[in-house]
Amino acid sequence: MTTVVEFSAWLDSTWLSWAMSGGYPWLWPACETLHFMGLALLVGAVGVLDLRMIGMSPGLPVASVQKLMPWAVLGFVVNLVTGALFFVGEPQQYVTNIAFLMKMLFIVLAGINVGLFYATGLHRRVERMGPGDDTPPGARLVGAASLILWIGVVYWGRMLPFIGNAF
Repeated sequence: MTTVVEFSAWLDSTWLSWAMSGGYPWLWPACETLHFMGLALLVGAVGVLDLRMIGMSPGLPVASVQKLMPWAVLGFVVNLVTGALFFVGEPQQYVTNIAFLMKMLFIVLAGINVGLFYATGLHRRVERMGPGDDTPPGARLVGAASLILWIGVVYWGRMLPFIGNAF
């Protein structure tokens, strides 16, 4: 843990940290806005696919929903960049905050979930689903897990300012 604290102290001394934490007063709110927009793209697009995979709107062709996935990837990239800027701007706020650690855990688990979706070949079965087709049980599980994990990411991210440092 000492290494992480030392790293965060060094990070806090950088120009980028200064810029994010008040050197440019408009920068943090601009990143917050972009982070929210990225989250809307990510969770909105992934959420529609997940809901279809768990059996909602069975008349909706999966191929049409999958056309939204580039928007989800864009949202993830926007959130990755702005999230990194937040971390650089206030590293001590994050490294010992249980909400941040939980958010990172949920993001990693969501990544593992999507990795399993592709590694097991479930994505091929889902791609072939037409309107009215039932979702394979494994894909239903992946969709449900994805919904829960992304809701968890949003929850823990929102709790960051309210849950204090745990360590």
